[in-house]
Amino acid sequence: MPEGFPIFVTASSEDAGQRLDRYLALQRPEISRARLQQLIEEGQILVNDAAAKASLRLRGGERISLLGPPQPPPLRAMAEDIPLDIVYEDDDLAVVNKPAGMMVHAGAGATEAARNRGTLVNALLHRFRNLSAVGGQLRPGIVHRLDRETSGLIVVAKNDEAHRALALQFSRREAKKNYVALVHGWLKHDQGTVTSSISRDSIRRVRMTTRRSGGREAITHYAVCERLDTRSGKFSLLDLKIDTGRTHQIRVHLASLGHPVVGDTLYGAPRELSKASKGTRGKSEETAGNLSLARNFLHSARLELRHPRTGAVLTFARPLPQELEQFLAELRGQKI
Repeated sequence: MPEGFPIFVTASSEDAGQRLDRYLALQRPEISRARLQQLIEEGQILVNDAAAKASLRLRGGERISLLGPPQPPPLRAMAEDIPLDIVYEDDDLAVVNKPAGMMVHAGAGATEAARNRGTLVNALLHRFRNLSAVGGQLRPGIVHRLDRETSGLIVVAKNDEAHRALALQFSRREAKKNYVALVHGWLKHDQGTVTSSISRDSIRRVRMTTRRSGGREAITHYAVCERLDTRSGKFSLLDLKIDTGRTHQIRVHLASLGHPVVGDTLYGAPRELSKASKGTRGKSEETAGNLSLARNFLHSARLELRHPRTGAVLTFARPLPQELEQFLAELRGQKI
């Protein structure tokens, strides 16, 4: 435990009415309020030797004990026995077909009991034991990422030498990544390139945006493979190639064109699609149930790179997962 802990403070009558977490944040400014709330939840902050809630209103005179350290221990990925679809594997790298719903790695603010479970990294550690350390203890082996609700191909490095060589290919735009997406509406052109820079949204920090100046360069190429006119609306099936790998790049670029990825409610896609149809008298008639997708219709379908040791060109491809094929078949069955 860090020097100076545990510590004890006594609330005065002037502190009456303050929330426990706010009071401690004022008394111990070197400890963040979020960390104080975490310590309270873990039972490492006691009021009169008893557990308390962060929202507790002080009356004055309470003896408060801080038992935990001011900073949480560094987060490390942990091995978990989670099934993986291994597309390719050798001594230097592995290519995995990641399912939607799986985070590649936990966030920096995660805890052992919260978001540091069920990640691709955890599954990789159990399967391979040793991965490259270039990305640190939270992201061993991770050369590039896929969003949580994006499925498909991702390459991981088993050693530092392979990691650096693969990362160099991505930074030089030598690695080729192709995605398949279904978006709302019909794009004006059959093919095109989006070059809008991307930065974090100043209001909703979980979102990215193309509307701020000074963002990072981002390049997305698209080609329309199919246009669908259905009872649930118009849709475009796209083949996409990205030259850069910015956070949410494809999603935010397509949303900026007014064509969000189906299922991507963060960037404006509806949660459900109505299956309304025109009756014999021209009135809208609802068919049984609405259509929804519990993930984004975005799939990393093809990956091409050079082997980090031999230089041989490696090409991998994976078709759409079953849930996306079924969703697409449902829409095709609705064609007007």
